[in-house]
Amino acid sequence: MRAMTSNQANNANPTGAGGPGQPGAGDSAPAPAASPSPTFSPLYQQIKSLITQSLESGEWKPGEIIPSEVELAARYKVSQGTVRKAIDELAAENLVVRRQGKGTFVATHNEDRAQFRFLRLLADDGAEHPHVSRLLECRRLRAPAEIARQLDLKPADPVVQVRRLLEFDSEVTVLDEIWLPGTMFRGLTFERLSEYKGPLYAMFETEFGTRMIRATEKIRAVAAEPAVADLLHVPAGFPLLSVERVSYTYGDRPVEVRRGWYVTTGYYYQNDLS
Repeated sequence: MRAMTSNQANNANPTGAGGPGQPGAGDSAPAPAASPSPTFSPLYQQIKSLITQSLESGEWKPGEIIPSEVELAARYKVSQGTVRKAIDELAAENLVVRRQGKGTFVATHNEDRAQFRFLRLLADDGAEHPHVSRLLECRRLRAPAEIARQLDLKPADPVVQVRRLLEFDSEVTVLDEIWLPGTMFRGLTFERLSEYKGPLYAMFETEFGTRMIRATEKIRAVAAEPAVADLLHVPAGFPLLSVERVSYTYGDRPVEVRRGWYVTTGYYYQNDLS
């Protein structure tokens, strides 16, 4: 089959068979707006873009099964092989998860494997050490200039600042300072954070409709400043691992700046490169 032009891809039939809660042939819901794309691109890339638009629009929620390759092929009027290649790339990017004999599901931060992608602190002994989050602060304020730049906001736009400690085996190990766009996280309060018992990214996903799909990090060794040292129960000047992360959602939009200070006595920070 010839590759479609961008107009053909954007107008591909969105009404194929789907599971419960998915649009059917009689639905009148508008198709998600097409994002800009080159005039000509490989067909599977165009199908990948269309599937991503459905993920971003919330047609299939985190943790839900998406239509089968056969159903998607009928929906977009392409071959099953083309759909499979598109889903292969989405799975490699951790946007969907294949489960043998069950189907393909929208990835969710409620899964352990997703949590590990964003918290890579492992114990030297190789054993799993569950952590406990202790919330210090959650407040709304005007974005400092550097935070506004990293979140692609205007200076003094509203942001939410969250500070917390992570304890491993009852020992304070990580101090996190988290900055979030205020308009996107309207309603996020200290009380709401305190009551939520799951992973932070899972809360952002389920309660605010914002899914972190990738992140960039800057890692360096630093000496603990007095205020940080006090919270981490180490002497001033103690060697720490500093991790500054910018997390992105669909459309490569930055939605979180996180600055973490790690005590790595007995732990190491793991990166898997592929």
